[in-house]
Amino acid sequence: MNKLRDVYFKPMKDSIYLKPLTMHFTLNGIHRNWDLLEVHDSVSILIYNITRNVLVFVKQFRPAVYYGRIPSKDKVGKVDVNKYPPELGVTIELCAGIVDKDLSFEEIAREEMLEECGYNVPVSNLKKIASYQTGVGGSSAKQVAFYCEVTDDMKVNDGGGVEDESIEVIEMTVQQVNDYVSREHILSPPSFLFGIHWFFRNKL
Repeated sequence: MNKLRDVYFKPMKDSIYLKPLTMHFTLNGIHRNWDLLEVHDSVSILIYNITRNVLVFVKQFRPAVYYGRIPSKDKVGKVDVNKYPPELGVTIELCAGIVDKDLSFEEIAREEMLEECGYNVPVSNLKKIASYQTGVGGSSAKQVAFYCEVTDDMKVNDGGGVEDESIEVIEMTVQQVNDYVSREHILSPPSFLFGIHWFFRNKL
């Protein structure tokens, strides 16, 4: 249960995660400019528990998603959290994380699986699916997607993230996932949909 209060928005100051900039360029004889965000590369991991035949995901409150679901007129001043409950910003995602250490993508993915979902797996268990660019309209970091099969024996803790992260680990059967992605509105990022599509095509 997410308890949300004291919500308000203000202009961004210095950030260790986002660096805004404007690119000026001439393309096909026309001078243009485009606002960008420099962000970290990242990894995502589609986890399949072969002991119980369930897919393992993370569920968490995403401020940007919450912000996007509030009408502009109600973003001024303190937000009414009774009118706009935190569930509006809760997403289901693949286990994932940013690359902010001098480690390989595989090592970052292994760490994220342990921290977020509680599975301790060797790097050799990770199968690279693909790499692609994210957020191509305003930012374009690289994300590397992996697939990893795990067993109950590899579960060493409850996960949930580190420090101030608030992550819920959830498991879904293949049928439950199929029902979820068949909805009209899916509260999940494109990387989730890509991973599920790859799984349905290659593993079922």
